[in-house]
Amino acid sequence: MVIRTTLCAGVFVLLQAAGAPAQVAAAPQAFEVATVKAVDAGPRDGHFVKMEGTNRFVAKNFTLQLMIAAAYNVNPKVISGGPAWIDSTKFEIAAVTPGDVRPTREQQMSMLAGLLADRFQLSFHREQRRFALYSLSVGKGGAKLKSSEKGATDPSSVVSTVYPDHILMPARNASMQDFVAVLQRAVLDRPVVDKTGLDGRFDFDLEWAPSEREFGGEIEVPTASSSPPLVMALQQQLGLKLEATQGLAEALVIDRATPPSAN
Repeated sequence: MVIRTTLCAGVFVLLQAAGAPAQVAAAPQAFEVATVKAVDAGPRDGHFVKMEGTNRFVAKNFTLQLMIAAAYNVNPKVISGGPAWIDSTKFEIAAVTPGDVRPTREQQMSMLAGLLADRFQLSFHREQRRFALYSLSVGKGGAKLKSSEKGATDPSSVVSTVYPDHILMPARNASMQDFVAVLQRAVLDRPVVDKTGLDGRFDFDLEWAPSEREFGGEIEVPTASSSPPLVMALQQQLGLKLEATQGLAEALVIDRATPPSAN
C-alpha cells in the first residue's frame, strides 16, 4: 500500500499478550545494502518513505519513533521507553531491496524492522495499556461506501494529497483495516479502533480541511476552507462516525535502542 502526501511544491509522504518478553525486531527478508545517517531537518521539512523504481527504498527525515511506527503499523503515541533522542533526531535511509520484483509495502516494512534491529539494536516488548483512542463506527444513516471491483489479492491504495486549503484522500480497493491503519499511523494523534464491522474492500474519496492535531502538526492549517473538518467529512461523505474515547490498546515499550551503527 502506498501512502503519499504531496505538499504544494514538495512531497510529504506518509507513508501480543501483556508482559510479553523482550523481543528483537526481526525480518524474514533484509535489504541487500543500506545506509543510515542523521540529518538536520526542520519541523516542516516533511518526511516520507517510498520506493524509487523496483529496488531502491528511501526514507527521509524520520525519527526512530516514526520508523518504528511505520515498521510495526502503530500510532506513535503507543511507543514508549528508550532514550530521549528517539523522537527528536531525524535520519535518512537509502537501501536496496533484493530480487527482481518491487516488494510490497508489508515486505518493505519487514525489511525496515530488520534494519532497526541491526543498525539501532532495537528491542522491545508489548503490553496492554490504557490510551486515549478514536473509535470508528458506522453512522446512523449507514455507510456510504462503494464496493471495489478488484479482488482481495489486488493491491490497495490510500493516498493523501495536501492542497493549500484541504486534504484529498482517494482510497482504492481498501479495507477498513487499511483505512484505519493510515488514519492512526499518519493522520490522527492517537490510536484508532475499527468498530465499523465492515468487511470487504472499497473505493472512496475523502476530502476535509485539516486541523493542527493532524499529520503530527507538520502541515500548514488553512485559515479558510470550503471543506469540512475530518469528523464531519467522515459522516457526510462516508457515513462513518469518529469518536474520541478511552480504552486498552497494545503498547510497544522499547527496552533498548542505540545510535545507528556505521554504514
